[in-house]
Amino acid sequence: MNYPGSINKTYKKTVINYKNRGMDLEEIINDACNYYLEKDIAVIYKKPTPIGIVQVDYANNAQIKKAYFKEPSTLDYNGIYQGKYIEFDAKECHSKTSFPLKNIHDHQLVHLSRIIKHGGICFLIINMNEKYYVFKGEDLLEFMHNTTRKSIPFDYIDTKGFPLNYNYTTGLDFIEGVNQAYKELINFEKNKN
Repeated sequence: MNYPGSINKTYKKTVINYKNRGMDLEEIINDACNYYLEKDIAVIYKKPTPIGIVQVDYANNAQIKKAYFKEPSTLDYNGIYQGKYIEFDAKECHSKTSFPLKNIHDHQLVHLSRIIKHGGICFLIINMNEKYYVFKGEDLLEFMHNTTRKSIPFDYIDTKGFPLNYNYTTGLDFIEGVNQAYKELINFEKNKN
C-alpha cells in the first residue's frame, strides 16, 4: 500500500541476529532521517566509523581485505534541528528489566558531556521491551553520577524517557520525542521568507 507522503519501504519482523544487534533500529532511524531531510525538518546523518585501510584487493572490485579502527567513534548520529546541534546514539536492549551500562563506553560519556556543556542536544534512542524512547543525555549522566548500579532499571527509562511512535509516514518519529524532551531548548518559531 502506498500511503501519502510515505517512503516506499515495508518493514517486516525479522529473526534477531545478535551479531548485527541494533541494525534494525539503525535502519528505521536512517529512514526517519531521510524523511526529515526530504521534508526539510532536520538535517541528521549517520556518522561513518573512522577506519584505516591496510590491504585492498583491487582485482576483486577494490574489496577491503584488512582494516582497523583509527579511533573510538563517538555517537552514531549528528546534525542540526531548529538551530540546535543534535547528536545521539541508537541502543537496543534485550533485557526486560534493565539497560546494561556496559553498552555505553567511557569515551562516549565524555563526548556526550561535552556536547551538553556547549548547549547541544544529546541523547540515546533506546529500544527496550518493544518500546522506543528518547532518553536524555542529562538523565543518563545524572543516573550514573548518583548510583553504583551497572544497569539502568527499565522503570527509570520508562519514567524519564520520552516514548516514540512508529508511523507509516515518518517511521520512527524521534523528532517528536526530541520536541518533548528538549522543549525548553528548541526554537519553534517558523523561519520567515
